[in-house]
Amino acid sequence: MGPVLKELRKFKKKYPLTVAWRLQKHAEVVEKHLNPDEEVIYAFAGQKGDNYYDFFSTNIVVLTNQRILIGRSRVIAGYSLDSVMPYMFNDLNVRSGIFWGKICIDTAKEEITVSKLDNLSLSEVETAISENMRKMKLRYVPKGNKDEEK
Repeated sequence: MGPVLKELRKFKKKYPLTVAWRLQKHAEVVEKHLNPDEEVIYAFAGQKGDNYYDFFSTNIVVLTNQRILIGRSRVIAGYSLDSVMPYMFNDLNVRSGIFWGKICIDTAKEEITVSKLDNLSLSEVETAISENMRKMKLRYVPKGNKDEEK
């Protein structure tokens, strides 16, 4: 069992109301694209998109020490993988509903929504993404920047 699947199982066990299927297949996609020096920090699963009736578009989101990876294995053949580098990350929105919540990751080019997350998981997911992106973005701040000193 790889590090991505291990993190996903911890998340799913802690938050069982999250709607996610075929975690092992999705984890294999992301693990195939991990760089040798990348470490998995946090992983969670949900439905990609904002459709309230869509329960079959499971994606996993993996935070590493270098980027965010969003992967999905298709049922018949193939897969999709999105990579968000720290300098492309703009904003994060959290929205809670009656049963489930969603996280919206705003990047320079698009907005990625992961929905059908257990409401209890939202604060943990938000903290993991925010803290990880804050730490990684510090690498891109030029040394001696006046804004950094304040």
